[in-house]
Amino acid sequence: MDHVFWPGVVSVFVMYGLIFGVGVWASRGRTTGTGSEEGTLDELMLAGRSLPLWLGLLSMTATWVGGGYINGTVEATYSMGLLWGLQAPIGYSLSLILGGLFFARFMRKNEYATLIDPLEIRFGKGLGLAFTGVAVLSELIWSAAILVALGSTFATVVGLDFQTSLIVSAIVAVGYTITGGLWSVAWTDAVQLTLLVVGLGLAVPYAVGSSGGTEGVLRGMAELTRDVSGGHEVVSYGDWLLLLILGGVPWNVYFQRVLATPSPDTAARLSIGGGFLCMAMAVPALILGFSAQATTWGALANDPAGLAAFGGQEGVVALLQENPSMVLPMQLRLAVPGLIGVIGLGAVAAAVMSSVDSSILSATSMAAWNGFKRVLRPHTTMPEMVRLMRLLIVGIGAVATVIALVVPSVKALWYLCGDVVYVLLFPALVLALWDGKANRVGMASGLLVSAILRLGGGEPSLAVPPFLPYPEWTDGGMVAFPFRTVAMVAGLVVAMVVSRATASVDPPVPLSALSEKR
Repeated sequence: MDHVFWPGVVSVFVMYGLIFGVGVWASRGRTTGTGSEEGTLDELMLAGRSLPLWLGLLSMTATWVGGGYINGTVEATYSMGLLWGLQAPIGYSLSLILGGLFFARFMRKNEYATLIDPLEIRFGKGLGLAFTGVAVLSELIWSAAILVALGSTFATVVGLDFQTSLIVSAIVAVGYTITGGLWSVAWTDAVQLTLLVVGLGLAVPYAVGSSGGTEGVLRGMAELTRDVSGGHEVVSYGDWLLLLILGGVPWNVYFQRVLATPSPDTAARLSIGGGFLCMAMAVPALILGFSAQATTWGALANDPAGLAAFGGQEGVVALLQENPSMVLPMQLRLAVPGLIGVIGLGAVAAAVMSSVDSSILSATSMAAWNGFKRVLRPHTTMPEMVRLMRLLIVGIGAVATVIALVVPSVKALWYLCGDVVYVLLFPALVLALWDGKANRVGMASGLLVSAILRLGGGEPSLAVPPFLPYPEWTDGGMVAFPFRTVAMVAGLVVAMVVSRATASVDPPVPLSALSEKR
């Protein structure tokens, strides 16, 4: 786009400068191995397991709400209504609460370093390495998808070149992550969440006013609100909701914060509290979605030049119909006063960074710890591991950036990774922690069944058509039957049955092994 919104560009780069400065400041005085043999991997990966509750809460919330949560909730509310707008907030919030009730305390008590540790203990290094690959790839593609969304927003609304904005964002995230690890990430998360709250808090009243005030918001709500219609749609909605709730647990980016707390009780409180904060952050997003529906874009006078650049009322409506993910950036550009919009755009961009840096550090931690030290080179010293971590942060950040630049369907791959985590990693984690009779043969059998049943529903991003005779419920050419949940449950059951049938030839590793010092 020829029209570059320079105030927005300046705001974004000021926010980036602030975030980078905070990240570097947070690393000062922390023992991360720089120039010293005293550095420990715990400091870089887990903040020395001394992350205070308040900082952990802000970091957990920022990681969840920054990477498309706010933008996605506004988009879903604007395009489909309240029930769909609430799907992600409910799913993510319940996922964090569920994790706090059933997983966080146990994981922290046993002082694991990553999500993969208990899986490796129970099912061996071979399956552990496979789980590491799945988890690292999922985090990598998540980072790439967030970078794509960020770059697309800049290109469409701010007018900044897509490649430039994406590369700069990645460099900033990698830059402060490499200096201080989780300490830098957590402190920048806190600042990013604060900026997001301030930015949205300033923008919401003006956005509501631009839509006709409270009456406009209520009118937008009335126009958009509809119930889930038909049994097929109810089941499909429930399938996706379960994916968000249960599939949101087995992510290392979540457990990294849980494992960084000083005690098991703090870990549980952190997770449960984060769930409630995530739900609270959905409120402004829902209001913005309804107000956007009631806004007459052509009547706005905050940025006449910007409005003209988008083609006036018809151009904005056409753009949002084609790409509803632009609703929030468009509101911040056109529906609020210039200064407020500039602050809001910078805050949203900075908030998105909180998910990019967290995901890069999470993937690096698993690759270095579970892939390299636990399997390939067990005798690696701590200073060597710290150096490896720093190299991997750069490498994984670079790979995520390349994927974002060259892969045309990163968002589709992101959805697929969410499926894989739900279908494969969730049952594995449940069995590893709670089923004393689960063994390697059973787990491998369950994974195979789950993978076949999941692919049987088709996957457009891999050009795989549906090949299993699921009921012919379709939604835009895709199978609407809840095959994801069927695949997850079937794999769980098969793993339990086969484990018990093969216990004599493959004795299970007892649950007591999970608590042994390694």
